[in-house]
Parts: sequence; C-alpha cells; structure tokens
Amino acid sequence: MITLGVTTWTEHPALINGEKRPVKLNEYAAHFPVVEVDTPFYGIPQEKTVRNWMHQVPDAFQFILKANQLMTKHDLRSNMPADDQQRQQAFADYVEMIKPLMASHQLKTVLFQFPPYFARNNENIRYLLSVRQLMGRDVPIAVEFRNNTWTDKSMQSSIKNYLKRLGMTMVIADEPHNINNGIEMVPMVTTSKLALLRLHGRNAQGWFNQDANWRSQRTLYNYNQDELKQFAQMVTKLNQEADEVCVIFNNNSGRDAAPNALALKELLHVKFNNLAPMQLDLF
Repeated sequence: MITLGVTTWTEHPALINGEKRPVKLNEYAAHFPVVEVDTPFYGIPQEKTVRNWMHQVPDAFQFILKANQLMTKHDLRSNMPADDQQRQQAFADYVEMIKPLMASHQLKTVLFQFPPYFARNNENIRYLLSVRQLMGRDVPIAVEFRNNTWTDKSMQSSIKNYLKRLGMTMVIADEPHNINNGIEMVPMVTTSKLALLRLHGRNAQGWFNQDANWRSQRTLYNYNQDELKQFAQMVTKLNQEADEVCVIFNNNSGRDAAPNALALKELLHVKFNNLAPMQLDLF
C-alpha cells in the first residue's frame, strides 16, 4: 500500500483552488489519507484537541505526530535544558495524549526527528531503547536522524538490525547534504509495517544558511518531474519490502508540497479510498 500526504493541513492553497485562507482539516482529508502534525513538538496538545481532529476526518484517516522537543532532546543546547524528571513527564503526557488515536487506529506513527547534534554514540543508542520503553511496545515510532553518523555505510547493517529489534521505522529523508552537514537519502526498511519518506526539498542555500530568513527559506523547493519519477521508482521498490510506504512532502516554503504530492500520486497511479467528501463551490 502507498499513501501520500504533506506537513500540516492549513497551508496548501492548491487544495482549495488557490483561495487565500487556511485550509480546513476536512478539506485536506478530501485529498490525502494522512497528515503530519508538528504542533506536538512545541507543546503537547490536550486530549480534547486530538478528539476534535478525529471528528473532522473519516475513520480511516491517520495522523503522523511529531514527538515533543523534550523527547527528542532539542532542549539540550538551550539555556535551561530539562532534567530527567521533566523529560519523563513529557513522555507520560504524550502517551496519554495519543490514547484516542491508538484506540481508533488513527495514529500512523510518532515521529522522533532528532537534532543534528544527536550523533551515533553509546549514550544516544541507549536513549533509543529508553524511547521505546517510555512509549510502550505498541506505539508505532519513526526516527529521523540529521547527523550522518547514523547513515555511515559501515554501520548501516548494525543500525538497521538495532532499529528492527526496537520496532522503529527509520525515516528515509531527502534533504540537502554535504560532507559535514545533513544526511544522504538511504532507502532502508527497518520495519515490515511501514516505510516513511520525508521530502524536505533540495534548496541547499536556504537549508544551510541559518540567517534571519532561514525558517521561511529552508524548504523553498519545487521538485521537478524527473525527480518525482525517481521517487516513484523508489516508492515502488520499497512497496515490495513494507506493508505500507508513506510519503510526506515538507517542501512547502513556496506552497509546493501539495502540488508535488498530487503529481507523485498520478505517477504512481494510486487511488485513495474513504476520503472526506469533496467540498463543492456552487457559487
């Protein structure tokens, strides 16, 4: 099975005929069967917020939720890093928050996107085990590394086997990279249930130059037809190794994510069932 989606649902005018307003979740769910939500990274939502999301989408619709920043250790280089108790409390609150999605089978995975300084070392390898223990065995987890020590060719087999034992999907990321920054795209399947691709674009200048405009420029990229065809070939191959291949487009600084996702959908000749009804403009 192949599924496609984008990050967030509000900022994709291509899905509402170019209207200049936020896209509603039920409008988004008329086009895609999955969405990635990054708000939990900044603050863990209340359960009632999650239930409100669920009420706006079909029963088969699924969510990818980003792990909170304390859970991915993004706070370590801040002025006030969390202590162990605060970090464990974040895990406990998060597990409580996702219970409705787990019960309805609408949680595709929890995405742990680790910071670039989360390198492969004994401490962080042990931390992945702690993540699995704190989240529970049944919660689907995907990990995205941004430090190239995790994709070193000499270690790929060991990392793959370790993530398999932990039941964690290793995200296949497309992003700008060079010798010192970023990671190359490694099409590795570590869980039979899910292969997850996250496509950030290839705007190296915007990605690496962390100036005042960095956040608005780093994903400014529109994949061309040849690049999308290459992704289609990769997805087709991965679909033979995993029960589901999910592709998330995150290249949305120029609002290109949804058009790219729809174009890839056509290249793959996939059709999504059980979508929300399409909103009709009668006037």
